[in-house]
Amino acid sequence: MCLQYFRLYKPLILILFVLLLTSCTAGDPQFTQDNPAGFWYGLWHGMIAVISLIIHIFNENVSVYELNNTGGWYDFGFLLGVISIWSGSSHVTCKSAAEKKRQQEWDEIGDKVEIKVMHKLKEWADDEESTDTGKDWDEICEKVEKKLKRKIREWAEKD
Repeated sequence: MCLQYFRLYKPLILILFVLLLTSCTAGDPQFTQDNPAGFWYGLWHGMIAVISLIIHIFNENVSVYELNNTGGWYDFGFLLGVISIWSGSSHVTCKSAAEKKRQQEWDEIGDKVEIKVMHKLKEWADDEESTDTGKDWDEICEKVEKKLKRKIREWAEKD
């Protein structure tokens, strides 16, 4: 029920969130040569850089980068902000119910295939053990690898 209301108000929440984000954009008259923007403002301006750029296209009073800054520390904060928010590693993906179900089915199939392969390998190892018990493990590993490659090749050629 709560999720249904969220979907209805999603555009409104997004607009309010964007307005909140851009309330402290670069180019604010509070920053002067005597009172420059420091590290924390650089971090914030880096986080909202893309939004500031979009707004700057339509409004020249909004800047992406604060010119009245402390120098290296502001730049460092700005870069950290850009990297932390807009890099690919920080994005969260949400899976739909269908994707979750599909992933669960593939996990089940993978488990079944693994059990079947292990069962067949055990049967094969038992057959080999009864015929020749003095084999080296390296030789057995090579045989398993060759057999698996052959079976995978046969399976791939069926398609």
